Amino acid sequence: MISKFNGILRAVQFRLPPYKTLRSSTLILSSFGLSLSLSLSRFKRKPKMLSALKSEEASMQLVEREEIDEDDELFEAIDKLIAQGINAGDVKKLQDAGIHTCNGLMMHTKKNLTGIKGLSEAKVDKICEAAEKIVNFGYMTGSDALLKRKSVVRITTGSQALDDLLGGGIETAAITEAFGEFRSGKTQLAHTLCVTTQLPTSMKGGNGKVAYIDTEGTFRPDRIVQIAERFGMDPGAVLDNIIYARAYTYEHQHNLLLGLAAKMSEEPFKILIVDSIIALFRVDFTGRGELADRQQKLAQMLSRIIKIAEEFNVAVYMTNQVISDPGGGMFISDPKKPAGGHVLAHAVTIRLSFRKGKGEQRVCKVFDAPNLPEGEAISF
Repeated sequence: MISKFNGILRAVQFRLPPYKTLRSSTLILSSFGLSLSLSLSRFKRKPKMLSALKSEEASMQLVEREEIDEDDELFEAIDKLIAQGINAGDVKKLQDAGIHTCNGLMMHTKKNLTGIKGLSEAKVDKICEAAEKIVNFGYMTGSDALLKRKSVVRITTGSQALDDLLGGGIETAAITEAFGEFRSGKTQLAHTLCVTTQLPTSMKGGNGKVAYIDTEGTFRPDRIVQIAERFGMDPGAVLDNIIYARAYTYEHQHNLLLGLAAKMSEEPFKILIVDSIIALFRVDFTGRGELADRQQKLAQMLSRIIKIAEEFNVAVYMTNQVISDPGGGMFISDPKKPAGGHVLAHAVTIRLSFRKGKGEQRVCKVFDAPNLPEGEAISF
Protein backbone atom coordinates (compact mmCIF):
# COMPACT_ATOMS: atom_id res chain seq x y z
CA MET A 1 0.00 0.00 0.00
CA ILE A 2 2.78 2.43 0.94
CA SER A 3 4.71 1.79 -2.28
CA LYS A 4 1.53 2.27 -4.31
CA PHE A 5 0.87 5.73 -2.93
CA ASN A 6 4.53 6.70 -3.18
CA GLY A 7 4.30 5.78 -6.86
CA ILE A 8 1.29 8.07 -7.25
CA LEU A 9 3.20 10.86 -5.52
CA ARG A 10 6.19 10.60 -7.86
CA ALA A 11 3.91 10.61 -10.87
CA VAL A 12 1.92 13.73 -10.04
CA GLN A 13 4.16 15.88 -7.88
CA PHE A 14 4.53 19.08 -9.97
CA ARG A 15 6.56 17.28 -12.62
CA LEU A 16 4.11 16.66 -15.44
CA PRO A 17 4.24 19.30 -18.21
CA PRO A 18 2.62 21.64 -18.84
CA TYR A 19 2.39 22.72 -15.19
CA LYS A 20 -0.58 25.01 -15.69
CA THR A 21 -2.86 22.16 -16.74
CA LEU A 22 -2.38 20.54 -13.35
CA ARG A 23 -4.31 23.29 -11.58
CA SER A 24 -7.81 21.88 -11.74
CA SER A 25 -7.26 18.16 -11.28
CA THR A 26 -3.77 16.73 -11.10
CA LEU A 27 -2.52 19.35 -8.64
CA ILE A 28 -5.33 18.33 -6.30
CA LEU A 29 -4.25 14.73 -6.69
CA SER A 30 -0.70 15.77 -5.90
CA SER A 31 -1.88 17.36 -2.67
CA PHE A 32 -3.81 14.20 -1.84
CA GLY A 33 -0.94 11.88 -2.68
CA LEU A 34 1.65 13.88 -0.81
CA SER A 35 -0.41 14.27 2.35
CA LEU A 36 -1.39 10.63 2.32
CA SER A 37 2.13 9.31 1.71
CA LEU A 38 3.45 11.38 4.59
CA SER A 39 0.64 10.26 6.85
CA LEU A 40 0.98 6.57 6.03
CA SER A 41 4.24 6.34 7.95
CA ARG A 42 2.33 7.28 11.08
CA PHE A 43 -0.78 5.18 10.45
CA LYS A 44 0.63 2.09 8.76
CA ARG A 45 0.02 0.07 11.96
CA LYS A 46 -3.54 1.38 12.20
CA PRO A 47 -5.32 0.28 8.97
CA LYS A 48 -8.74 1.25 10.37
CA MET A 49 -7.71 4.88 10.29
CA LEU A 50 -6.83 4.86 6.56
CA SER A 51 -10.45 5.11 5.41
CA ALA A 52 -11.02 8.10 7.68
CA LEU A 53 -7.83 9.68 6.37
CA LYS A 54 -8.95 9.20 2.77
CA SER A 55 -12.35 10.81 3.40
CA GLU A 56 -10.65 13.74 5.12
CA GLU A 57 -8.30 14.28 2.20
CA ALA A 58 -11.17 13.98 -0.26
CA SER A 59 -13.02 16.76 1.56
CA MET A 60 -9.94 18.96 1.16
CA GLN A 61 -10.17 18.73 -2.64
CA LEU A 62 -12.92 21.36 -2.79
CA VAL A 63 -10.80 23.73 -0.72
CA GLU A 64 -7.82 23.17 -3.01
CA ARG A 65 -9.95 23.80 -6.08
CA GLU A 66 -11.31 27.07 -4.68
CA GLU A 67 -7.83 28.30 -3.86
CA ILE A 68 -6.58 27.40 -7.31
CA ASP A 69 -9.48 29.22 -8.96
CA GLU A 70 -8.70 32.31 -6.89
CA ASP A 71 -5.12 32.22 -8.11
CA ASP A 72 -6.38 32.29 -11.70
CA GLU A 73 -8.11 35.63 -11.02
CA LEU A 74 -5.12 37.33 -9.42
CA PHE A 75 -4.01 38.95 -12.67
CA GLU A 76 -5.30 39.62 -16.17
CA ALA A 77 -3.13 38.52 -19.11
CA ILE A 78 -1.81 41.31 -21.32
CA ASP A 79 -3.36 39.57 -24.35
CA LYS A 80 -6.78 40.81 -23.22
CA LEU A 81 -5.80 44.27 -24.50
CA ILE A 82 -6.32 42.99 -28.04
CA ALA A 83 -10.06 42.60 -27.36
CA GLN A 84 -10.05 46.28 -26.33
CA GLY A 85 -8.74 47.36 -29.73
CA ILE A 86 -5.00 47.39 -29.05
CA ASN A 87 -2.79 46.22 -31.89
CA ALA A 88 -1.24 42.78 -31.39
CA GLY A 89 2.13 44.18 -32.40
CA ASP A 90 2.01 46.72 -29.57
CA VAL A 91 1.06 43.99 -27.11
CA LYS A 92 4.10 42.03 -28.28
CA LYS A 93 6.30 45.07 -27.60
CA LEU A 94 4.97 45.20 -24.05
CA GLN A 95 5.75 41.51 -23.56
CA ASP A 96 9.28 41.99 -24.89
CA ALA A 97 9.71 44.74 -22.28
CA GLY A 98 8.78 42.31 -19.50
CA ILE A 99 5.12 43.34 -19.12
CA HIS A 100 2.88 40.28 -19.31
CA THR A 101 -0.22 41.27 -17.33
CA CYS A 102 -2.59 44.22 -17.30
CA ASN A 103 -1.94 44.51 -13.58
CA GLY A 104 1.78 44.89 -14.23
CA LEU A 105 1.10 47.42 -16.96
CA MET A 106 -0.76 49.68 -14.53
CA MET A 107 2.26 49.58 -12.20
CA HIS A 108 4.41 51.39 -14.78
CA THR A 109 4.52 55.12 -15.35
CA LYS A 110 3.69 56.51 -18.79
CA LYS A 111 7.25 57.81 -18.92
CA ASN A 112 8.56 54.26 -18.65
CA LEU A 113 6.09 52.97 -21.23
CA THR A 114 6.98 55.62 -23.80
CA GLY A 115 10.58 54.52 -23.36
CA ILE A 116 9.66 51.22 -25.01
CA LYS A 117 10.72 51.28 -28.64
CA GLY A 118 7.77 51.73 -30.97
CA LEU A 119 5.30 53.10 -28.41
CA SER A 120 4.36 56.75 -28.80
CA GLU A 121 2.58 58.86 -26.18
CA ALA A 122 -0.69 58.50 -28.06
CA LYS A 123 -0.35 54.69 -28.14
CA VAL A 124 0.55 54.58 -24.44
CA ASP A 125 -2.51 56.66 -23.54
CA LYS A 126 -4.74 54.31 -25.54
CA ILE A 127 -3.14 51.23 -23.97
CA CYS A 128 -3.57 52.60 -20.44
CA GLU A 129 -7.22 53.46 -21.09
CA ALA A 130 -7.84 49.92 -22.32
CA ALA A 131 -6.09 48.43 -19.28
CA GLU A 132 -8.19 50.53 -16.90
CA LYS A 133 -11.30 48.87 -18.35
CA ILE A 134 -9.91 45.44 -17.49
CA VAL A 135 -8.42 45.96 -14.04
CA ASN A 136 -9.53 48.23 -11.22
CA PHE A 137 -6.69 50.21 -9.65
CA GLY A 138 -8.90 52.73 -7.90
CA TYR A 139 -10.34 52.91 -4.41
CA MET A 140 -11.93 49.96 -2.61
CA THR A 141 -13.67 49.63 0.73
CA GLY A 142 -11.94 48.28 3.81
CA SER A 143 -14.15 45.20 3.56
CA ASP A 144 -12.94 44.57 0.01
CA ALA A 145 -9.35 45.03 1.14
CA LEU A 146 -9.92 42.48 3.90
CA LEU A 147 -11.42 40.06 1.39
CA LYS A 148 -8.42 40.54 -0.90
CA ARG A 149 -6.10 39.74 2.00
CA LYS A 150 -7.68 36.30 2.23
CA SER A 151 -5.79 35.34 -0.93
CA VAL A 152 -2.53 35.74 1.01
CA VAL A 153 -0.82 32.40 1.64
CA ARG A 154 1.53 31.81 4.57
CA ILE A 155 4.31 29.35 3.81
CA THR A 156 5.72 27.35 6.68
CA THR A 157 9.37 27.82 7.58
CA GLY A 158 9.68 24.27 8.85
CA SER A 159 9.99 25.55 12.42
CA GLN A 160 6.92 25.77 14.64
CA ALA A 161 8.51 28.46 16.82
CA LEU A 162 9.33 30.65 13.81
CA ASP A 163 5.91 30.07 12.24
CA ASP A 164 4.25 31.20 15.47
CA LEU A 165 6.44 34.30 15.52
CA LEU A 166 5.45 35.17 11.93
CA GLY A 167 1.76 34.48 12.36
CA GLY A 168 1.85 31.28 10.31
CA GLY A 169 4.88 31.65 8.07
CA ILE A 170 6.31 33.74 5.22
CA GLU A 171 3.38 35.53 3.62
CA THR A 172 2.76 36.16 -0.07
CA ALA A 173 2.32 39.62 -1.64
CA ALA A 174 4.99 40.96 0.71
CA ILE A 175 8.76 41.23 1.07
CA THR A 176 10.29 39.48 4.06
CA GLU A 177 13.90 40.49 4.73
CA ALA A 178 16.27 38.54 6.97
CA PHE A 179 19.45 40.33 8.00
CA GLY A 180 22.27 39.21 10.22
CA GLU A 181 25.89 38.16 10.37
CA PHE A 182 27.28 35.24 8.43
CA ARG A 183 26.35 31.78 9.79
CA SER A 184 23.19 33.07 11.45
CA GLY A 185 20.78 30.88 9.47
CA LYS A 186 19.54 33.18 6.68
CA THR A 187 20.59 30.99 3.75
CA GLN A 188 19.51 27.79 5.51
CA LEU A 189 16.01 29.20 5.84
CA ALA A 190 16.10 30.08 2.13
CA HIS A 191 16.90 26.43 1.31
CA THR A 192 14.11 25.20 3.59
CA LEU A 193 11.59 27.52 1.89
CA CYS A 194 12.57 26.00 -1.46
CA VAL A 195 11.04 22.77 -0.19
CA THR A 196 8.16 23.91 2.03
CA THR A 197 6.80 26.18 -0.71
CA GLN A 198 6.04 23.03 -2.73
CA LEU A 199 3.98 21.44 0.03
CA PRO A 200 0.19 21.58 -0.44
CA THR A 201 -1.69 24.34 1.35
CA SER A 202 -3.25 21.74 3.63
CA MET A 203 0.27 21.17 5.01
CA LYS A 204 1.01 24.92 5.33
CA GLY A 205 2.85 25.02 2.02
CA GLY A 206 2.41 27.22 -1.01
CA ASN A 207 1.52 24.59 -3.64
CA GLY A 208 3.83 26.28 -6.14
CA LYS A 209 7.23 26.64 -7.72
CA VAL A 210 10.31 28.51 -6.53
CA ALA A 211 12.49 31.18 -8.19
CA TYR A 212 15.95 31.57 -6.64
CA ILE A 213 18.42 34.37 -7.46
CA ASP A 214 21.82 33.74 -5.91
CA THR A 215 24.27 36.67 -5.68
CA GLU A 216 26.75 35.09 -3.26
CA GLY A 217 27.16 31.58 -4.70
CA THR A 218 25.73 29.79 -1.65
CA PHE A 219 22.92 27.75 -3.25
CA ARG A 220 23.50 24.03 -2.70
CA PRO A 221 21.20 21.50 -4.44
CA ASP A 222 22.47 18.69 -2.20
CA ARG A 223 21.13 20.62 0.79
CA ILE A 224 17.74 20.76 -0.94
CA VAL A 225 17.86 16.96 -1.27
CA GLN A 226 18.43 16.58 2.49
CA ILE A 227 15.56 18.92 3.38
CA ALA A 228 13.22 17.27 0.87
CA GLU A 229 13.91 13.87 2.45
CA ARG A 230 13.15 15.35 5.86
CA PHE A 231 9.67 16.29 4.62
CA GLY A 232 9.16 12.97 2.87
CA MET A 233 9.20 14.49 -0.61
CA ASP A 234 10.80 13.30 -3.84
CA PRO A 235 14.11 15.25 -4.07
CA GLY A 236 14.17 15.05 -7.86
CA ALA A 237 10.68 16.52 -8.20
CA VAL A 238 11.51 19.25 -5.70
CA LEU A 239 14.65 20.28 -7.60
CA ASP A 240 12.76 20.28 -10.90
CA ASN A 241 10.38 22.89 -9.51
CA ILE A 242 13.14 25.34 -8.58
CA ILE A 243 14.46 27.74 -11.21
CA TYR A 244 17.89 29.01 -10.20
CA ALA A 245 20.09 31.81 -11.51
CA ARG A 246 23.51 33.03 -10.37
CA ALA A 247 23.81 36.82 -10.66
CA TYR A 248 27.24 38.45 -10.99
CA THR A 249 26.42 42.17 -11.32
CA TYR A 250 23.57 44.35 -10.13
CA GLU A 251 22.56 44.84 -13.78
CA HIS A 252 22.45 41.08 -14.28
CA GLN A 253 20.34 40.80 -11.12
CA HIS A 254 17.91 43.42 -12.44
CA ASN A 255 17.59 41.67 -15.83
CA LEU A 256 16.84 38.37 -14.09
CA LEU A 257 13.95 40.05 -12.30
CA LEU A 258 12.60 41.44 -15.57
CA GLY A 259 12.54 37.95 -17.04
CA LEU A 260 10.55 36.52 -14.13
CA ALA A 261 7.25 38.09 -15.18
CA ALA A 262 7.03 35.89 -18.27
CA LYS A 263 7.58 32.73 -16.23
CA MET A 264 5.21 33.70 -13.43
CA SER A 265 2.43 34.57 -15.86
CA GLU A 266 2.58 31.02 -17.26
CA GLU A 267 3.38 28.85 -14.23
CA PRO A 268 2.20 28.94 -10.58
CA PHE A 269 5.20 30.27 -8.66
CA LYS A 270 4.73 31.01 -4.97
CA ILE A 271 8.06 32.41 -3.78
CA LEU A 272 10.99 34.47 -5.02
CA ILE A 273 14.21 34.13 -3.04
CA VAL A 274 17.05 36.64 -3.41
CA ASP A 275 20.22 35.75 -1.49
CA SER A 276 21.35 38.44 -0.96
CA ILE A 277 19.78 41.68 -2.15
CA ILE A 278 22.68 44.02 -1.36
CA ALA A 279 25.87 42.03 -2.07
CA LEU A 280 26.36 43.09 -5.70
CA PHE A 281 25.51 46.73 -4.98
CA ARG A 282 28.29 46.86 -2.38
CA VAL A 283 30.72 45.55 -5.00
CA ASP A 284 29.64 47.51 -8.09
CA PHE A 285 29.36 50.89 -6.32
CA THR A 286 32.24 52.20 -4.25
CA GLY A 287 32.76 55.28 -2.11
CA ARG A 288 30.45 58.09 -1.09
CA GLY A 289 30.62 59.59 -4.56
CA GLU A 290 28.55 56.71 -5.96
CA LEU A 291 26.30 56.26 -2.93
CA ALA A 292 23.39 58.32 -4.29
CA ASP A 293 23.43 56.44 -7.60
CA ARG A 294 23.64 53.11 -5.77
CA GLN A 295 20.63 53.89 -3.60
CA GLN A 296 18.58 55.00 -6.59
CA LYS A 297 19.35 51.77 -8.47
CA LEU A 298 18.58 49.76 -5.33
CA ALA A 299 15.24 51.56 -4.93
CA GLN A 300 14.31 50.76 -8.54
CA MET A 301 15.11 47.09 -8.03
CA LEU A 302 13.12 46.92 -4.80
CA SER A 303 10.19 48.60 -6.53
CA ARG A 304 10.33 45.92 -9.20
CA ILE A 305 10.39 43.17 -6.56
CA ILE A 306 7.36 44.43 -4.63
CA LYS A 307 5.44 44.77 -7.89
CA ILE A 308 6.22 41.12 -8.70
CA ALA A 309 5.05 40.10 -5.21
CA GLU A 310 1.71 41.88 -5.52
CA GLU A 311 1.14 41.20 -9.22
CA PHE A 312 1.48 37.42 -8.92
CA ASN A 313 0.72 36.96 -5.19
CA VAL A 314 4.12 35.41 -4.50
CA ALA A 315 6.16 35.59 -1.32
CA VAL A 316 9.52 37.32 -1.49
CA TYR A 317 12.21 36.21 0.93
CA MET A 318 15.50 38.05 0.65
CA THR A 319 18.58 38.06 2.82
CA ASN A 320 20.60 41.12 3.71
CA GLN A 321 24.05 41.73 5.09
CA VAL A 322 24.97 43.88 8.09
CA ILE A 323 27.43 46.74 8.48
CA SER A 324 29.21 48.14 11.51
CA ASP A 325 27.60 51.18 13.03
CA PRO A 326 30.36 53.64 14.02
CA GLY A 327 27.82 55.76 15.87
CA GLY A 328 26.64 52.84 17.96
CA GLY A 329 28.95 53.64 20.84
CA MET A 330 30.33 51.41 23.56
CA PHE A 331 26.99 51.19 25.36
CA ILE A 332 25.27 49.43 22.43
CA SER A 333 25.45 45.65 22.84
CA ASP A 334 25.30 44.97 19.10
CA PRO A 335 26.73 47.94 17.10
CA LYS A 336 25.67 46.51 13.72
CA LYS A 337 22.80 47.47 11.46
CA PRO A 338 21.36 46.13 8.20
CA ALA A 339 22.96 47.33 4.98
CA GLY A 340 20.98 49.28 2.39
CA GLY A 341 20.04 52.28 4.47
CA HIS A 342 16.60 53.85 4.62
CA VAL A 343 15.81 52.91 1.00
CA LEU A 344 15.81 49.23 1.86
CA ALA A 345 14.19 49.76 5.26
CA HIS A 346 11.15 51.49 3.75
CA ALA A 347 10.75 49.05 0.85
CA VAL A 348 10.46 45.78 2.78
CA THR A 349 7.29 44.68 4.55
CA ILE A 350 8.70 42.50 7.33
CA ARG A 351 12.24 42.75 8.71
CA LEU A 352 13.73 39.87 10.67
CA SER A 353 16.95 40.05 12.64
CA PHE A 354 18.95 36.81 12.78
CA ARG A 355 21.75 36.15 15.23
CA LYS A 356 23.69 33.24 16.68
CA GLY A 357 22.67 31.89 20.06
CA LYS A 358 24.38 29.46 22.40
CA GLY A 359 26.00 26.54 20.64
CA GLU A 360 23.88 25.57 17.63
CA GLN A 361 20.99 27.83 18.60
CA ARG A 362 19.79 30.56 16.25
CA VAL A 363 17.61 33.48 17.28
CA CYS A 364 15.15 35.35 15.05
CA LYS A 365 13.61 38.63 16.18
CA VAL A 366 10.85 40.63 14.51
CA PHE A 367 12.64 43.90 13.81
CA ASP A 368 9.81 45.63 11.95
CA ALA A 369 6.40 44.50 10.68
CA PRO A 370 3.04 46.21 10.09
CA ASN A 371 0.95 43.45 11.69
CA LEU A 372 3.26 41.44 13.98
CA PRO A 373 4.17 42.12 17.60
CA GLU A 374 7.78 42.18 18.71
CA GLY A 375 9.10 38.81 19.75
CA GLU A 376 11.83 36.22 19.34
CA ALA A 377 12.07 32.62 18.22
CA ILE A 378 14.98 30.52 19.51
CA SER A 379 16.51 27.39 17.95
CA PHE A 380 14.41 27.60 14.81
